[in-house]
Amino acid sequence: MRLFRGFHAPAGQPCVLTVGNFDGLHLGHQALLSLLANRAGERGLPASVLTFEPHPREFFSPFEAPARLTSLREKLLLLGDNGVDHAHVQQFNNRFSSLSAEEFIQSVLVHGLKVRHLLIGDDFRFGKRRNGDFVLLQAAGSTYGFKVEAMPTLSIAGERASSSAVREALTAGDFDHAARLLGRSYSIAGQVAHGSQLGRQIGFPTLNITLRHRRSALSGVFTVEVEGLSDLRIWGVANVGTRPTVDNSPQARLEVHLLDWSGECYGAHLRVHFFHKLRDEFRFPSIDALKAQIGLDVQAARSWFFQRGWFSPHPDTPRG
Repeated sequence: MRLFRGFHAPAGQPCVLTVGNFDGLHLGHQALLSLLANRAGERGLPASVLTFEPHPREFFSPFEAPARLTSLREKLLLLGDNGVDHAHVQQFNNRFSSLSAEEFIQSVLVHGLKVRHLLIGDDFRFGKRRNGDFVLLQAAGSTYGFKVEAMPTLSIAGERASSSAVREALTAGDFDHAARLLGRSYSIAGQVAHGSQLGRQIGFPTLNITLRHRRSALSGVFTVEVEGLSDLRIWGVANVGTRPTVDNSPQARLEVHLLDWSGECYGAHLRVHFFHKLRDEFRFPSIDALKAQIGLDVQAARSWFFQRGWFSPHPDTPRG
């Protein structure tokens, strides 16, 4: 997949396009991208996506915006996995947000990306004050020579597949439900960074993965599997939070203690799959009390895995 920053230079060739935030890449998104790839194949044009960074709601209301399900890097990897040829990442700023619906059509769709077929969700709105809609796009398509197609909402067991529904499932600790909406286990990907070494000092060394977005959709202690260190996934216990006993960090961190693996892996890119919530994160009266609880968490995680017969997990084995 080719990555482009915005649309400032005219595209080299026309495209079939969809537009959206695609946070989490749930099954509704995947159905839309599958149709996008089909339409692009029919026309012999690249399947293209226009997405935004930051999320528009983060731009307008940074402290009230919903937690991200995926970082930009994760989203781009998932877009590539779902048949996207070109990803255009547009910086969402004052200038872009001030474009009227008509300016968006002319500057972005017609001149910038040379759209020949536009595929959108049935609730798509665009332009300043969200004044643009499907009817306006259809009229513009007749004028400028592109077709507009709306993708109906995908329902799973009567529920609309949406990023909000995934967040609600994760908040409730219902990872099976989140997996049904995503079509896969919920995961966080990132690079292992150097930490404070406290885990190593108290006998539970951890992998520290920086969370690039403002806040996480998860908080607490979880059973997880880690992908990227070997051919097999490795069991672990993960903490997502601010470490209130240690330093009460202003930004959430992801720390993973691996149950049956040891070795240096700084700089490695890993994916952490979440399956079960063990407990909430809370402040302990001492480091010794924290250490004792981590020991109990490790025992509980081992028991959870063994009860499910997950003796030799493999990256391609479906979970949840």
